[in-house]
Amino acid sequence: MKKKILITFLIVTVIVAINLRNKRWHLPSQKGAIQKIREKVRDSKVLFARAEGYFQKGELNKAKEAYEKIVKSYSGSEVAKKAEERLEETNIELLFSPFNMESSEIYKVKSRDSLFIIAKKFGTTVDLIKKSNNLESSAIYPEQKLKIPTAKFSILIDISDSMLTLKANDKMLKRYLVSTGKNNSTPPGKFKVVSKLIDPVWYYQGKAVSPQSSDNILGSRWLGLSVKGCGIHGTTEPETLGKQITRGCIRMFNKDVEELYSIVPIGTKVVIEN
Repeated sequence: MKKKILITFLIVTVIVAINLRNKRWHLPSQKGAIQKIREKVRDSKVLFARAEGYFQKGELNKAKEAYEKIVKSYSGSEVAKKAEERLEETNIELLFSPFNMESSEIYKVKSRDSLFIIAKKFGTTVDLIKKSNNLESSAIYPEQKLKIPTAKFSILIDISDSMLTLKANDKMLKRYLVSTGKNNSTPPGKFKVVSKLIDPVWYYQGKAVSPQSSDNILGSRWLGLSVKGCGIHGTTEPETLGKQITRGCIRMFNKDVEELYSIVPIGTKVVIEN
């Protein structure tokens, strides 16, 4: 009898140990903590679904607010990572739409105005004004009301992370994957955008390589920086992004550099960090 009791006791002890090891049994406090985690995950998914609904219906300001709440309240979670990506997309959608937003104002066109004059007055770009007002041409007329983005844009390039961050009033707007210089040849420091070119000519080893040439690696846009020979440009080699492989420049997907080109004016501050 005693032998059976001892065997039973040993079996129960082993089962308890196995279950504790596999975390199948929990103390009341552990159960409470797990329940809270589950509720937090559920709440984040509900909020994300709501944000997605706002986005699909075109209620971009509401979507932005919901995504921001997820990123702040559920930091580090998978849902927060998805929300951060969607927030960046929403930021650009808002910027390129007629919806009123933070750091924008409505301007009434005067008789001698042009988009160039208005862009210069507000420190923005003609492209951005056109995108923000769904304008297919540069033609405008007196008394016309235009949405003018007034945010001060800046760029942060993190060499170690191969990321370019576009900021509006020092707040993250969108991040882009980039390539930087091999052997740390991209210079760290504070610079400015001093030139902008569409379909740039590439000057290499004393020769001018036309934009139509397959040897031209600059892609569709060039944003020259206030440091000799260095700029932000597109690429004909998208598979190299995320690597330290250039001759010192910052390389982007063509679609990304075209988006950046349309947003930032000459004079935009650029900070490059190791």
